[in-house]
Amino acid sequence: MAQVGFQAFSAQHIAAILLTLILPIGLAWIVRRSSRPRLGITIARFLAAALLLNEAASWGVRLAEAGLAGFARYHLPLHVCGIALFATVATLWWKSRRAYEIAYFWGLVGASNAVITPGGLYAGFPEYRFFQYFIAHSGIVVGCLFATWGLGLRPTLAGLIRAFAALNLFAAAVALINLVLGSNYMYLSAPPDGTLSPFFIGPWPWYIVFLEFVALAMFLAVYAPFALAERESARQEPKR
Repeated sequence: MAQVGFQAFSAQHIAAILLTLILPIGLAWIVRRSSRPRLGITIARFLAAALLLNEAASWGVRLAEAGLAGFARYHLPLHVCGIALFATVATLWWKSRRAYEIAYFWGLVGASNAVITPGGLYAGFPEYRFFQYFIAHSGIVVGCLFATWGLGLRPTLAGLIRAFAALNLFAAAVALINLVLGSNYMYLSAPPDGTLSPFFIGPWPWYIVFLEFVALAMFLAVYAPFALAERESARQEPKR
């Protein structure tokens, strides 16, 4: 098959988007229907191992291509999804609730956007980079949703606040790293090339301010179903 550049909303891209949603639904359904009490843990650890192996392979390829200096400047895991990936791995392996807060809010929001509107992805199907990109970003979403639907973890309002505060602290640290390395982690120095995202509005640094509000709004959006469910459950409880 001839290699072509990435084409947004091509059949392969749409298939990746659909698999990102179908896979956690299917895995959670299997766990709920199974009589094996540790099946959920087994699946979770398999997903965690797949994410780690994919990331390690990516580092190896990038080190070989860019060298140590290029790797440090362009490929350290200092984007939101880079940290969310490791938080997702920790969530799946240990059911860590603190890691789940980062994975759920950073990962579900950031990686979902990265799956739907990839930024900086030029490789098309069936190139290695295409698969690596979607295994990493779709894997974060799958891991977060499986931890929620299959392992029974739930986001909280306190967790949302901690995750948003941690995001801003992390961004401040990454901004300093960008100054030292001349890098653009978290896209704090410039918007990503070739992004389809509608959220990079205005010139630097004003788009960063806008992204702050977008991030908070999206954090609230992914928490809202659980807040509504909790309110409905409390309303239906008999009064004493």
